[in-house]
Amino acid sequence: MAVGEARFPEMPVIEGLRLGTTMAGIKKPGRRDLVVIEMPEGAWVAGTFTRNAFCAAPVSVAREHLAACVARGEGPRYLVINTGNANAGTGEAGLRDACIACAELARLGGVAEERVLPFSTGVIGEPLPMERLLGGLPGALEALDAGSAAWREAGEGILTTDTRAKGASVTLELGDSRVTINGISKGSGMIRPDMATMLAFVATDAAIEQSLLEALLRETVDRSFNCITVDSDTSTNDACMLIATGRGASVASEEQVAVFRNGLQRVMTELAQAVIRDGEGATKFVTLQVDSAASRREALDVAFTVAHSPLVKTALYASDANWGRILAAVGRAPVKDFDVARVTIDLGEVRLVENGGRAAGYTEEAGSAVMAREEIAIRIDLGRGAETATVWTSDLSHEYVTINADYRS
Repeated sequence: MAVGEARFPEMPVIEGLRLGTTMAGIKKPGRRDLVVIEMPEGAWVAGTFTRNAFCAAPVSVAREHLAACVARGEGPRYLVINTGNANAGTGEAGLRDACIACAELARLGGVAEERVLPFSTGVIGEPLPMERLLGGLPGALEALDAGSAAWREAGEGILTTDTRAKGASVTLELGDSRVTINGISKGSGMIRPDMATMLAFVATDAAIEQSLLEALLRETVDRSFNCITVDSDTSTNDACMLIATGRGASVASEEQVAVFRNGLQRVMTELAQAVIRDGEGATKFVTLQVDSAASRREALDVAFTVAHSPLVKTALYASDANWGRILAAVGRAPVKDFDVARVTIDLGEVRLVENGGRAAGYTEEAGSAVMAREEIAIRIDLGRGAETATVWTSDLSHEYVTINADYRS
């Protein structure tokens, strides 16, 4: 089940970048499950990774390899991504397997091992089927291509419980030049990113130096992937990578950076929202906006407290205008010196709460009409300051339980 119709977009060529996808049979035969992304010499790569203490082996190796590349003043040349197995909770053997995968792709591609970054997603706690993974690498390399179909196939090749591939693209005018930004993401369950989503890979042909690339990634991830939640669970494997091939226009001046940042934010936000629209068992896409907070952190704390409430999420699924559940969640958020008399809560265009209780003009009929929609906006005004934050979430359905009860079968 997924909220709203979605079509994978046409992806312009990112000069210097190619993607190859194959069926390695890592978990099931007959499905795309192994992706290789090839970057040109001179490209820069920035990454954000999960803060889960039990981070997966590929996360540890990717961090180390990326840091080694940056220290030498060069970028990685290949990313290798498998689905069907997370290679998480696998100890030293998992680290060894991640390094073996990098070494084999490095050998095939004629580069140093540190210039290959590994990524995995799937079931936690099981060893990687290395014979199948390594056997699939030549096929992924043979499939390398720069076209839109290669992006779509890569988007399909990183999915787990997702129902559809997720892609976004923008082309920006920078004076007399153009730059393109393409991205794919995956994620449906175990979504409460603490840096990024399950996996996301974004690339541009722009020429951007490493420190600026890292700053832009942190800024845009913080207001996209770090603002979504399906079930409050932070994955062991989260990673979001931003690649700049350097084959297009330079992004350096203040004006150029501003234009590029806005375009990158559009791509990141679209990819993040696509994860929520494809949330496991989701029937509703919910925007939670908190205004007039004393700080952005406070606004996020209130938004996530509401977004993570099982009572709120099940009411959303049932289209039940039980506004007391929203009020209760706001009230237990970690906010000091809360003045409830100043708080207002709106459900779409309907005022639910004001002056510490139910709004005078509220009717159950009006609230129920909004709750019946597929897309719902909840706005909470704290009356405490000038900061704001927006979080996107989904409802909690019977199908979510079914999907996760049957996940390993």
